Amino acid sequence: MRHMPCLRYLLLLLCACCTVATAAGTADALRARYAALGTELQQNQFDAPLHLDSSAGEDQVAGDIHARLDYPFATVEKALADPKLGPEHWCEVLILHLNTKSCRAARSENGDVLTVHIGSKDEQTLDDAFPVRFNYRTATAAEDYFRIELSAEDGPLSTSDYRIMIEAVNIGDGQTFLHLRYSYSYGLASRLAMKTYLATAGRDKVGFTITGRNQDGTAQYIGGMRGVIERNTMRYYLAIDAYLSALAAAPAQRLQTRLRNWYAATERYARQLHEVEREDYLAMKRKEVRRQQAPPA
Repeated sequence: MRHMPCLRYLLLLLCACCTVATAAGTADALRARYAALGTELQQNQFDAPLHLDSSAGEDQVAGDIHARLDYPFATVEKALADPKLGPEHWCEVLILHLNTKSCRAARSENGDVLTVHIGSKDEQTLDDAFPVRFNYRTATAAEDYFRIELSAEDGPLSTSDYRIMIEAVNIGDGQTFLHLRYSYSYGLASRLAMKTYLATAGRDKVGFTITGRNQDGTAQYIGGMRGVIERNTMRYYLAIDAYLSALAAAPAQRLQTRLRNWYAATERYARQLHEVEREDYLAMKRKEVRRQQAPPA
């Protein structure tokens, strides 16, 4: 029988499960967004060509990242959206996140499914993690644009309507413009749990949106639910970037390259994203990947 997770674990689970909501997108609309962001992609607090937005309403939270990638569109499309690959490669992306304990892809009568076990930031058995089943589909595939959608009806603690959407467009000069959007809905139980978390363990945690300046000029950052969404939006974006960056490595070295690159990228934003030490992360993920790759019991 599955153990009843503690409140802190459920809160970590909610933070990790923030998933992305679908949005009507076309190549022209995404290029227009790229043009509209203009200098914001060049001058920002990330020291990288990306822009982050977040929102938190009465019963839904969402996060968006728009980023310019220094990879040709053909490379990004083949790596993330090639229909010949199926969804299995997304497990190699998702396992990089601290709270992803396992990911397996399978075919069903309704299409491709990713079963993602979400848990704490530490080592954990799958019995103590929460399985979330995502339906996976390539919503749009064109010569210079693609959109991938993942959706799950239910999650832990009265959360529902999970969505993950990734779209990308060719902007020329060997570059690609990518949009990642996360959202989920939540009910009374999850609202109360998150309120407790934000008043205790999560009280000092922050996101990336700058809300003001201290007297010494240092930034003040958004907290609360928007801070939660922004941290995990960034973690998943960095997982995509780490996956792409490792493609240049020899096949036998790609896993270790992805793990090292993801951890190094998160440490660039240690104020928001630091949770565990490097060697602890690497050791844990090696074990989780071996478990993920093993034949089902």
